[in-house]
Amino acid sequence: MTADDRTTGEKGLPAEHDARPVRVLVADDHPLWREALVQDLTEAGMEVVGTAADGAAAVRRTRATTPDVLLLDLNLPELDGAQVCAEVAGLPTRVLILSASGEERDVLAAMKAGASGYLVKSATSADIRDAVRATARGEATFTPGLAGLVLGEYRKLASQPATDERPIPELTDREVEVLRMVAMGLSSREIAEQLVISHRTVQNHVQNTLGKLQLHNRVELTRFALERGLH
Repeated sequence: MTADDRTTGEKGLPAEHDARPVRVLVADDHPLWREALVQDLTEAGMEVVGTAADGAAAVRRTRATTPDVLLLDLNLPELDGAQVCAEVAGLPTRVLILSASGEERDVLAAMKAGASGYLVKSATSADIRDAVRATARGEATFTPGLAGLVLGEYRKLASQPATDERPIPELTDREVEVLRMVAMGLSSREIAEQLVISHRTVQNHVQNTLGKLQLHNRVELTRFALERGLH
Protein backbone atom coordinates (compact mmCIF):
# COMPACT_ATOMS: atom_id res chain seq x y z
CA MET A 1 0.00 0.00 0.00
CA THR A 2 1.39 3.38 -1.00
CA ALA A 3 1.34 6.52 1.09
CA ASP A 4 -1.66 7.90 -0.76
CA ASP A 5 -3.58 4.67 -0.08
CA ARG A 6 -3.58 5.21 3.70
CA THR A 7 -7.13 5.28 5.01
CA THR A 8 -8.70 8.42 6.42
CA GLY A 9 -12.33 9.36 6.85
CA GLU A 10 -14.35 10.75 3.97
CA LYS A 11 -13.74 14.43 3.18
CA GLY A 12 -10.68 14.43 5.46
CA LEU A 13 -12.56 13.33 8.57
CA PRO A 14 -11.18 10.56 10.78
CA ALA A 15 -12.51 7.05 10.24
CA GLU A 16 -14.47 7.12 13.51
CA HIS A 17 -16.71 9.78 11.92
CA ASP A 18 -18.36 6.90 10.07
CA ALA A 19 -19.81 5.67 13.37
CA ARG A 20 -22.47 8.38 13.39
CA PRO A 21 -25.81 7.57 11.75
CA VAL A 22 -26.53 8.67 8.20
CA ARG A 23 -28.54 11.92 8.28
CA VAL A 24 -31.44 11.93 5.82
CA LEU A 25 -34.08 14.44 4.74
CA VAL A 26 -37.16 12.90 3.09
CA ALA A 27 -39.05 14.93 0.45
CA ASP A 28 -42.28 13.47 -0.92
CA ASP A 29 -45.77 14.90 -1.35
CA HIS A 30 -47.60 11.71 -0.37
CA PRO A 31 -47.99 11.77 3.45
CA LEU A 32 -48.40 8.03 4.01
CA TRP A 33 -45.43 7.15 1.79
CA ARG A 34 -43.33 9.87 3.41
CA GLU A 35 -44.19 8.67 6.91
CA ALA A 36 -43.44 5.06 5.96
CA LEU A 37 -40.01 6.08 4.66
CA VAL A 38 -39.26 8.03 7.82
CA GLN A 39 -40.23 5.09 10.02
CA ASP A 40 -38.26 2.59 7.96
CA LEU A 41 -35.09 4.70 7.84
CA THR A 42 -35.31 5.48 11.55
CA GLU A 43 -35.75 1.83 12.46
CA ALA A 44 -32.68 1.09 10.31
CA GLY A 45 -30.61 3.38 12.56
CA MET A 46 -30.53 6.47 10.36
CA GLU A 47 -31.31 9.98 11.59
CA VAL A 48 -34.16 11.64 9.71
CA VAL A 49 -33.46 15.35 10.15
CA GLY A 50 -36.68 16.54 8.53
CA THR A 51 -39.30 16.07 5.84
CA ALA A 52 -40.75 18.19 3.03
CA ALA A 53 -43.98 17.94 1.04
CA ASP A 54 -42.98 20.23 -1.83
CA GLY A 55 -39.87 21.24 -3.73
CA ALA A 56 -39.47 24.68 -2.21
CA ALA A 57 -39.60 23.26 1.31
CA ALA A 58 -37.09 20.56 0.30
CA VAL A 59 -34.63 23.26 -0.78
CA ARG A 60 -35.12 25.34 2.38
CA ARG A 61 -34.79 22.40 4.76
CA THR A 62 -31.81 20.93 2.93
CA ARG A 63 -30.02 24.27 3.21
CA ALA A 64 -30.95 24.51 6.89
CA THR A 65 -29.93 20.97 7.91
CA THR A 66 -27.35 19.88 5.27
CA PRO A 67 -28.19 16.17 5.59
CA ASP A 68 -25.88 13.51 4.18
CA VAL A 69 -28.64 12.41 1.81
CA LEU A 70 -31.75 14.10 0.43
CA LEU A 71 -34.18 11.31 -0.48
CA LEU A 72 -36.21 13.12 -3.11
CA ASP A 73 -39.39 12.41 -5.04
CA LEU A 74 -39.19 13.65 -8.62
CA ASN A 75 -42.72 14.99 -9.04
CA LEU A 76 -43.18 17.59 -6.30
CA PRO A 77 -45.35 20.72 -6.17
CA GLU A 78 -43.72 24.14 -6.63
CA LEU A 79 -40.30 22.83 -7.71
CA ASP A 80 -39.79 19.42 -9.32
CA GLY A 81 -36.98 17.07 -8.35
CA ALA A 82 -34.59 18.23 -11.07
CA GLN A 83 -35.08 21.85 -10.00
CA VAL A 84 -34.45 20.92 -6.38
CA CYS A 85 -31.22 19.14 -7.41
CA ALA A 86 -30.02 22.26 -9.18
CA GLU A 87 -30.89 24.48 -6.19
CA VAL A 88 -28.91 22.37 -3.68
CA ALA A 89 -26.01 21.53 -6.01
CA GLY A 90 -23.49 23.60 -4.05
CA LEU A 91 -24.17 21.82 -0.75
CA PRO A 92 -22.33 18.74 0.57
CA THR A 93 -25.66 16.88 0.58
CA ARG A 94 -26.03 14.06 -1.96
CA VAL A 95 -29.39 13.56 -3.67
CA LEU A 96 -31.01 10.17 -4.19
CA ILE A 97 -34.12 10.27 -6.37
CA LEU A 98 -36.95 7.93 -5.37
CA SER A 99 -39.65 8.23 -8.02
CA ALA A 100 -42.60 6.36 -9.48
CA SER A 101 -41.19 7.19 -12.92
CA GLY A 102 -38.50 5.19 -14.64
CA GLU A 103 -38.83 7.12 -17.89
CA GLU A 104 -35.58 7.91 -19.68
CA ARG A 105 -36.25 11.66 -19.85
CA ASP A 106 -36.93 11.84 -16.10
CA VAL A 107 -33.85 9.82 -15.17
CA LEU A 108 -31.51 11.83 -17.39
CA ALA A 109 -32.98 15.18 -16.32
CA ALA A 110 -32.40 14.32 -12.66
CA MET A 111 -28.85 13.06 -13.20
CA LYS A 112 -27.88 16.07 -15.31
CA ALA A 113 -29.25 18.32 -12.55
CA GLY A 114 -26.87 16.71 -10.05
CA ALA A 115 -28.60 13.68 -8.48
CA SER A 116 -26.24 10.96 -7.29
CA GLY A 117 -28.57 8.03 -7.88
CA TYR A 118 -32.06 7.02 -8.97
CA LEU A 119 -34.48 4.38 -7.67
CA VAL A 120 -38.04 3.69 -8.73
CA LYS A 121 -40.62 3.25 -5.99
CA SER A 122 -41.05 -0.43 -6.75
CA ALA A 123 -37.73 -0.93 -4.93
CA THR A 124 -37.92 -2.93 -1.71
CA SER A 125 -37.42 -1.33 1.69
CA ALA A 126 -34.06 -3.08 1.92
CA ASP A 127 -33.05 -1.71 -1.50
CA ILE A 128 -33.97 1.82 -0.41
CA ARG A 129 -32.04 1.55 2.87
CA ASP A 130 -28.99 0.16 1.09
CA ALA A 131 -29.18 2.86 -1.57
CA VAL A 132 -29.35 5.64 1.03
CA ARG A 133 -26.29 4.27 2.81
CA ALA A 134 -24.42 3.85 -0.50
CA THR A 135 -25.33 7.40 -1.54
CA ALA A 136 -24.01 8.72 1.77
CA ARG A 137 -20.72 6.91 1.05
CA GLY A 138 -20.47 8.68 -2.30
CA GLU A 139 -21.56 5.80 -4.52
CA ALA A 140 -23.97 6.08 -7.44
CA THR A 141 -26.96 3.75 -6.97
CA PHE A 142 -29.59 2.95 -9.60
CA THR A 143 -32.56 0.67 -10.10
CA PRO A 144 -31.29 -2.18 -12.32
CA GLY A 145 -31.13 -1.07 -15.94
CA LEU A 146 -30.94 2.65 -15.25
CA ALA A 147 -27.18 2.75 -14.66
CA GLY A 148 -26.60 1.55 -18.22
CA LEU A 149 -28.99 4.21 -19.51
CA VAL A 150 -27.07 7.00 -17.77
CA LEU A 151 -23.66 5.66 -18.76
CA GLY A 152 -24.82 5.27 -22.36
CA GLU A 153 -25.98 8.88 -22.45
CA TYR A 154 -22.65 10.11 -21.14
CA ARG A 155 -20.79 8.00 -23.67
CA LYS A 156 -22.77 9.75 -26.41
CA LEU A 157 -21.84 13.10 -24.90
CA ALA A 158 -18.21 11.99 -24.81
CA SER A 159 -18.23 11.60 -28.59
CA GLN A 160 -19.06 15.28 -28.94
CA PRO A 161 -16.45 18.06 -28.73
CA ALA A 162 -15.71 18.98 -25.12
CA THR A 163 -17.10 22.34 -24.09
CA ASP A 164 -15.04 22.52 -20.88
CA GLU A 165 -11.46 23.36 -21.75
CA ARG A 166 -10.12 23.59 -18.21
CA PRO A 167 -6.78 21.81 -17.84
CA ILE A 168 -7.00 18.63 -15.77
CA PRO A 169 -5.44 19.34 -12.36
CA GLU A 170 -2.55 17.20 -11.19
CA LEU A 171 -3.87 13.79 -10.12
CA THR A 172 -1.85 10.98 -8.62
CA ASP A 173 -1.45 7.78 -10.66
CA ARG A 174 -3.82 6.05 -8.26
CA GLU A 175 -6.45 8.79 -8.61
CA VAL A 176 -6.32 8.47 -12.40
CA GLU A 177 -6.64 4.70 -12.09
CA VAL A 178 -9.68 5.02 -9.83
CA LEU A 179 -11.17 7.70 -12.10
CA ARG A 180 -10.97 5.36 -15.10
CA MET A 181 -12.77 2.63 -13.15
CA VAL A 182 -15.48 5.05 -12.00
CA ALA A 183 -16.04 5.94 -15.67
CA MET A 184 -16.45 2.22 -16.41
CA GLY A 185 -19.35 2.15 -13.95
CA LEU A 186 -17.63 0.15 -11.21
CA SER A 187 -18.71 0.64 -7.59
CA SER A 188 -16.25 1.51 -4.83
CA ARG A 189 -16.28 -2.08 -3.61
CA GLU A 190 -15.59 -3.46 -7.08
CA ILE A 191 -12.72 -0.99 -7.53
CA ALA A 192 -11.33 -1.95 -4.13
CA GLU A 193 -11.37 -5.64 -5.05
CA GLN A 194 -9.57 -5.04 -8.36
CA LEU A 195 -6.90 -2.75 -6.86
CA VAL A 196 -6.56 -4.78 -3.64
CA ILE A 197 -7.08 -1.74 -1.43
CA SER A 198 -9.75 -0.92 1.13
CA HIS A 199 -13.23 0.28 0.24
CA ARG A 200 -12.64 3.40 2.35
CA THR A 201 -9.39 4.15 0.49
CA VAL A 202 -11.27 4.09 -2.82
CA GLN A 203 -13.81 6.53 -1.39
CA ASN A 204 -10.98 8.81 -0.26
CA HIS A 205 -9.48 8.83 -3.77
CA VAL A 206 -12.90 9.62 -5.25
CA GLN A 207 -13.45 12.48 -2.78
CA ASN A 208 -9.96 13.88 -3.39
CA THR A 209 -10.52 13.77 -7.15
CA LEU A 210 -13.92 15.43 -6.84
CA GLY A 211 -12.29 18.22 -4.85
CA LYS A 212 -9.48 18.72 -7.33
CA LEU A 213 -11.87 18.78 -10.28
CA GLN A 214 -14.43 20.92 -8.44
CA LEU A 215 -17.21 18.42 -9.13
CA HIS A 216 -20.00 17.29 -6.84
CA ASN A 217 -20.71 13.60 -7.38
CA ARG A 218 -19.83 10.43 -9.29
CA VAL A 219 -22.18 11.22 -12.14
CA GLU A 220 -20.33 14.47 -12.86
CA LEU A 221 -17.04 12.62 -12.38
CA THR A 222 -18.05 9.97 -14.91
CA ARG A 223 -19.04 12.57 -17.45
CA PHE A 224 -15.75 14.44 -16.91
CA ALA A 225 -13.74 11.24 -17.43
CA LEU A 226 -15.63 10.20 -20.55
CA GLU A 227 -15.35 13.64 -22.13
CA ARG A 228 -11.57 13.38 -21.79
CA GLY A 229 -11.23 9.80 -22.99
CA LEU A 230 -10.42 8.36 -19.55
CA HIS A 231 -12.33 5.10 -20.05
